[in-house]
Amino acid sequence: MTHVSTLAPPTVTEPATEGPARPRAPLVAAMGVALGLFATARLLGVTALAMAAWATGRHPVALLGQSWDSEWYLRIAADGYGHTVHFRDAVAYSDLAFFPLYPGLIRAVTELTPIDGPGAGLLISWTAAAVAACGLYAIGVRLHDHAVGTALVLLWGLLPHSVVLSMAYTEPVLTAFAAWSLYAVLSGRWLWAGALAAGAGLARPNGFAVAAAVLAGAAYEVWRRRGKVSHRLWTGAALAPAGWGAYVLWVGHRKGDLLGGYFEVQRLWGSRFDFGYESLRFIKHLLLRGDLLVFPMAMVIVAAGMLLYGLLVADRAPLPLLVYAGALLLIAVGGSGFFESKPRFLLPAFPLLLPLAVALARTAKARPRHATLVVGALAGLSFAYGAYLVVIAHKPL
Repeated sequence: MTHVSTLAPPTVTEPATEGPARPRAPLVAAMGVALGLFATARLLGVTALAMAAWATGRHPVALLGQSWDSEWYLRIAADGYGHTVHFRDAVAYSDLAFFPLYPGLIRAVTELTPIDGPGAGLLISWTAAAVAACGLYAIGVRLHDHAVGTALVLLWGLLPHSVVLSMAYTEPVLTAFAAWSLYAVLSGRWLWAGALAAGAGLARPNGFAVAAAVLAGAAYEVWRRRGKVSHRLWTGAALAPAGWGAYVLWVGHRKGDLLGGYFEVQRLWGSRFDFGYESLRFIKHLLLRGDLLVFPMAMVIVAAGMLLYGLLVADRAPLPLLVYAGALLLIAVGGSGFFESKPRFLLPAFPLLLPLAVALARTAKARPRHATLVVGALAGLSFAYGAYLVVIAHKPL
């Protein structure tokens, strides 16, 4: 397996056309180890949540499959779009804010199998999380080695908000499309990159970050090769924003404002890009008056994301990864809305973990006991905080 140093300039490589084929069996076996560690981490996290749920007289499966946004997706899957919740202050929450891929998959599973809506949502999320973990591992190996790929997967599974990866939410679906789209860009498979980016754009509003990464990678290739690129690159670049753009235009058509309809729906949810003005006001409130644990924790996680992005830039990560992670971070930092949800918005921003994965892999090789202590501490925080978020905090994730 060819290794690429993080100190190398940002590049996008074409797939190899000559030379012996790379051995796949060792890669698949090593990927299985990484996936096993990820599954173990999430299983232990769900176990901790279940114990907390049973201790408070609640059902863990209901919490995982029918909490907050999950209920909106289940309603769309069952009845289609058209539901709006009105409040006394004239705020109208429309289900058009939710992108169609996930509820469409739920509907397909419930139609083709005896599984009910919440069960279908969990099945899709868990499957997508596993696919995403494999994509993270593949990227880690391509840029570094097996140890970094494994560390990247493990860190992603032990984030403070990684409990969302075990819930009926869309972050695992977006991350699965994003990881393999970015891997396709790095390996020069432009048709796959564009098609997967289009899928990501149908999964979540911030899925356009994947299209931005594909377009940035394509533009860099055109510049590097002075325009002498294959038609696959142009086709992939054209496909990349198609999913996100199609849904935004569909909502606009339905609302009678082709270009602004979707953004009006988001505004009524309190979500708009204000360059971080509302976030700064809320941080001021936190510093002066304090609040529930979820809010200062969100502030710390976003600040850590900004620091990690600086490290990613300093390591000269490939351009598509920088654009993708940067776009997700910009949305989290500069967007208004539910402050406590910002760490969830950063869950798909896995390239931010690459500097930590490199450090953890090196520590595991030089000082395995120290690495074990670090992983144990992260696991304890992840499991305890995940149970707190879902069972105790009663705040939207």
